[in-house]
Amino acid sequence: MSNASLYERLGGEDKIRRLVTSIYDNHANNKTVSARFVKSDKNLLIQHITAFVCAGTGGPQTYAGKDMIAAHKGMNIGGQEYLAVIDDIMDALKTHGVGKREQEEFLMIAYSLKGDILNV
Repeated sequence: MSNASLYERLGGEDKIRRLVTSIYDNHANNKTVSARFVKSDKNLLIQHITAFVCAGTGGPQTYAGKDMIAAHKGMNIGGQEYLAVIDDIMDALKTHGVGKREQEEFLMIAYSLKGDILNV
């Protein structure tokens, strides 16, 4: 088993940015959550999420954005939307050829944030 960080195994910042872009595109095309992205600044959101993922997976980047509770406060995100987002993430991971171990680790991180995102 490799001692490399998830960040390294995902391919670093450039590949993570491409992955995040695919995730955003999946969300924007997902009827369950697409309305939440209509007025968003795609490039800014991708920049913030890329920094968040890089920092959260062991990269050298620093995430200076809002924490998950503050970022989702007042959005009243429900379980069905959360699962749709998880499905979009998994689809993007598979599309980008991310390995099973890395998919599982990414999913564990996403699930660890669930309580900070749902119904806040």
